[in-house]
Amino acid sequence: QVQLVESGGGLVQAGGSLRLSCAASGTIFGFNTMGWYRQAPGKQRELVATATSNGRTTYADSVKGRFTISRDNAKNTVYLQMNSMKPDDTADYYCNLRLVNTEYWGKGTLVTVSS
Repeated sequence: QVQLVESGGGLVQAGGSLRLSCAASGTIFGFNTMGWYRQAPGKQRELVATATSNGRTTYADSVKGRFTISRDNAKNTVYLQMNSMKPDDTADYYCNLRLVNTEYWGKGTLVTVSS
């Protein structure tokens, strides 16, 4: 069983930066995708960014140029560096690990951007 533990959320002013981390426990074999999703109050969960185990990344248009996803495969950890943050970035951020036949979610970490 894989568990995902997020850290790094908090309160930041508009224009500021935060770095989220997500560590996956257990051993992960084969091709996989780790990523970040977010859910703002009253809205559906949406993709923020993903990174595959072979280095391919994707970003939501709303965060391109401001957020950077990276991962350390040796540590089974994925990071999300968030710069030039906006109040619209306020949400619960969830880590996701997708394997061939299953996926796992973290419990989420709250990010609040004040104007």
